[in-house]
Amino acid sequence: MKTKVTAVFDIGKTNKKFFLFDSDLQEVYREYVRFDEITDENGCPTENLEAIENWSKEVFNRMINASEFDIVALNFSCYGASLVHIDENGKPLTPLYNYLKPLEEDIYNSFYATYGPENEISRITGSPRLGMLNSGMQLFWLKYTKPEIFRKIKYSLHLPQYLSYLFTGIPVSEYTSIGCHTLLWDYEKKDYHNWVYQEKIDKKLPSIVASRETTPINYNGKTIQIGPGVHDSSSALLPYIRSITKPFLLVSTGTWSISINPFNKNMLTSNDIQNDGLFNMRIDGSPVKVSRLFLGNEYKIQIQILAQHFKVPEDYHKTVSFNQNTFFEIKKDFVPMFKWSSITTKDMPEETKLTYDKFEHAYHQLMLELVLLQVKSIKAAIGNEKIDRLYIDGGFSDNEVYIQLLSQHLYNMKLRTTDSSLGSALGAALVISDITLEPKFLKKNYSLKKHRPSKSK
Repeated sequence: MKTKVTAVFDIGKTNKKFFLFDSDLQEVYREYVRFDEITDENGCPTENLEAIENWSKEVFNRMINASEFDIVALNFSCYGASLVHIDENGKPLTPLYNYLKPLEEDIYNSFYATYGPENEISRITGSPRLGMLNSGMQLFWLKYTKPEIFRKIKYSLHLPQYLSYLFTGIPVSEYTSIGCHTLLWDYEKKDYHNWVYQEKIDKKLPSIVASRETTPINYNGKTIQIGPGVHDSSSALLPYIRSITKPFLLVSTGTWSISINPFNKNMLTSNDIQNDGLFNMRIDGSPVKVSRLFLGNEYKIQIQILAQHFKVPEDYHKTVSFNQNTFFEIKKDFVPMFKWSSITTKDMPEETKLTYDKFEHAYHQLMLELVLLQVKSIKAAIGNEKIDRLYIDGGFSDNEVYIQLLSQHLYNMKLRTTDSSLGSALGAALVISDITLEPKFLKKNYSLKKHRPSKSK
């Protein structure tokens, strides 16, 4: 007898994953792939959208005919701040622009001169000035720099909703993508900001549907309930919200490390905005205070530099275990050594200067410097709330050095990790199901582990 399953495409910046979950939300199948980036018309690196489309269709067509599984539902979890602009025939008009693509300064000046002051619109929309990471700014940019393309846009879809559209043919907008530092949403009036209407951007955005709403689609003769897709950070939060009753902070790690506080009760302040605070959105439309750190991206860059410097394989860092004595040695005479490539800090040196003759020591130094930034990000997300529970999921949840250093610096918090690869995919499956999670769901099913600071040997 076939196992009834929910399928999820979990599209990250690095890995593109496909999961199957059974009726108890147990993972029963997974596969993943990576694609080389291509470039847009300006030579900026960007996703190979066509490759993602082809892979998604190939995987789904293959798995829907699998002898052991009966796919009854499908949903999508994807990184945010990325739009696919389609014409009246449903074809993309532009590349999937990279959210790090630089914008001309006069675009910012024009926007904030008309709709500012900058701090105030940033506060109300929960969106600091982040360039293309404010996906609404991308639409403003297109309107005034590529008007011929802008006129052809029938709909602009965030990436999760575009993938859903590929399977349903129905264009929709969805709260968690709209509310993810897009500059589009006014959290005070709970509607698109006035600038969206004044620029007639709203005409390019399809109707908003609830994150849990599914559409029955006849796919190759089989009826499948297909969800609208969710923003990955909001998706990763859902299993915790559904199974934990006491206040907590979730750090969802990957290319970005997102410190998520779903228990914040206030609007952002100007001080929050200046400290890189922003809002994401829960599936019910309520705001979630967030602090972000480009942790995984910086880690990847620095690991390559260390591997070249010490002449070791690029994956050698995976063999390094936490050493308390090494940590104490570094901490005793600590000075920052790394010049960041994608992060800016006040005390970073003008160039990286390594004083160690062993990779392991340099690696501990790197991780300590990154963890200090992580601690600052966590505290910014917590703000004045009384929160003493900290959950880590995503790629760094199984990095022993990261977890141990974090526990050393946040010894007053109860630190726990969950299975590193499931967070956002599990949430995407959960949001379109009717399952009620028991309090011990994460512990029983997804390797919830407690961590305490190591003692020196």
